[in-house]
Amino acid sequence: MPIRSWLFVPGDSERKMAKAPDCGADIVILDLEDAVAPGRKEEARALTRQWLCAREEPTKDAPDYWVRINPLDTGYWHYDVEAALIGKAAGLVVPKAAGPEHLKRLVGVLYELEPRNGIAPGSTKLLPLVSETAQAANAIAAYGLPGNELPRLTGLTWGAEDLSAAIGATRKHDERGRWTDLMRMVRAQTLLAAHAAEVAAIDTLHADFRDEDGLRAAATGAFADGFSGMLAIHPAQVPIINDAFSPSEEQLAEARAIVELFSANPGVGALQLDGRMVDQPHLVQAKKLLAQAR
Repeated sequence: MPIRSWLFVPGDSERKMAKAPDCGADIVILDLEDAVAPGRKEEARALTRQWLCAREEPTKDAPDYWVRINPLDTGYWHYDVEAALIGKAAGLVVPKAAGPEHLKRLVGVLYELEPRNGIAPGSTKLLPLVSETAQAANAIAAYGLPGNELPRLTGLTWGAEDLSAAIGATRKHDERGRWTDLMRMVRAQTLLAAHAAEVAAIDTLHADFRDEDGLRAAATGAFADGFSGMLAIHPAQVPIINDAFSPSEEQLAEARAIVELFSANPGVGALQLDGRMVDQPHLVQAKKLLAQAR
């Protein structure tokens, strides 16, 4: 089933975690990195582990729970992974991931820890943040290259805040409010690499959670560009994101018509539909759109 909304929830806030099951997000990410001060890492890790272990048996509409661990060049990440797997988190969000090779150490640890916690080997998924350092941004294309396949990889996502800080950029948007050329490049690389790797392309967050119109425009544009979901930092953003990444009935009806037309005319490369030509790229796009319907 398509994953549209990925909501970050601070791993040190029991109050906010308690609200997570009812927020409507497809994925809830319990955050042990940016949302937690260095002095509270251990407390947040323990709370996240306890909360995951105590949660009720998931229902059909319940979100999956992931954990954002700390970067792999810190002393925190191994303990984060242990806590996440004790709580049987569905996946891990990996910050500052500098390419597929950078993830192999983590993958090895997962294969060690999964059997100890009653988890099927290979079932813990990964979503790397692929653009938070200059080195990471330079390695984005590697995720889509032959030989770099990662079976655990669910998708790729990117972030502007950490990259800006890493390179000393003083802006992320231009005078018209659009991403700067650098950010647009990184965003496009993430999108293309995800499709090349045949995993989900997840757009970055809209930082102003009170700006509903801006979020709606960003999410609608991301869906039109080929992203399948979007990060969120506030529960109020979730319904807007879910709506933007859910094909409309009109879009679905047209997609079904295209698929049915080609099914009725096997072997034909191009056909007419409602007075216009449709060909194989239209068929591919129609099938992808139908796959995104929930």
